[in-house]
Amino acid sequence: MTAAERWRERLAEWAIPDEIVAKAPEPPWGFATECFRRRGEMAPDPEPTPTTRRALEALPEDGTVLDIGVGGGGTSLPLAGRAGSIVGIDQQPDMLEGFLANAAAAGVDACAVTGAWPEASADVERADIVLAGHVVYNVSALEPFARALDSHARRRAVLELTLRHPLDWMSDLWLRFHELERPDGPTANDAAEVLEDLGFRPEREERLVTDRHASGGFRRREDAIHSVRKRLCLSADQDPEIADALGGRLRELHGLWDVGPEERTVVTLWWDPRDR
Repeated sequence: MTAAERWRERLAEWAIPDEIVAKAPEPPWGFATECFRRRGEMAPDPEPTPTTRRALEALPEDGTVLDIGVGGGGTSLPLAGRAGSIVGIDQQPDMLEGFLANAAAAGVDACAVTGAWPEASADVERADIVLAGHVVYNVSALEPFARALDSHARRRAVLELTLRHPLDWMSDLWLRFHELERPDGPTANDAAEVLEDLGFRPEREERLVTDRHASGGFRRREDAIHSVRKRLCLSADQDPEIADALGGRLRELHGLWDVGPEERTVVTLWWDPRDR
């Protein structure tokens, strides 16, 4: 079994059983635009992350950036001070609206493309830097995804992802409410193996993200609880029990309600294309 096949197999284990989805009051998929837009609004100000530093190393003045799964621009807008333009790709039009608003506020030229990667690769030109932040755990076919990143990057491709699956912290909740065991993988190590198998020779840097780095969140406590309820395919009358089960993972930070682990390890993987 290749590394790419192993990645696909392990990721498929995260599928929610059909019988649980059938009883869900609303579809459990999708992302809260509110949080992603807020991360993009705050993106130009925080201290540079390893992802930002590695991208800036290879980005020339007035260079071009392509951001896959752009969301509100949280991965690419920290480059606004040097980038001449940023192209953002996302499957959610409301995410792209937020990205364009945040880019305008940051003073950088930007354009948006609605679509999935690598299918949308034919609609965009190569860029100096190609980024994909917190996207790959939604990509089962990682090999063509990574190959398209590599072919579109003139100077560097940069991935950012959590060390473990981003929903790993909810495993105890699935067990409590559905008696469902969640898988252990895949991890960032598996993603790195896929890149290595493709001959990209990625370099790696890790950082521990804690509450003090929090940049997103919900204005209302009930919206934070709803985000978990939706994922768990539960009904609104179970909100008190959900809040009780979350414990300290539901908390107010900087005037916003955050839900999730108090700390997590984030991995940056980067490589320079072979034809550079």
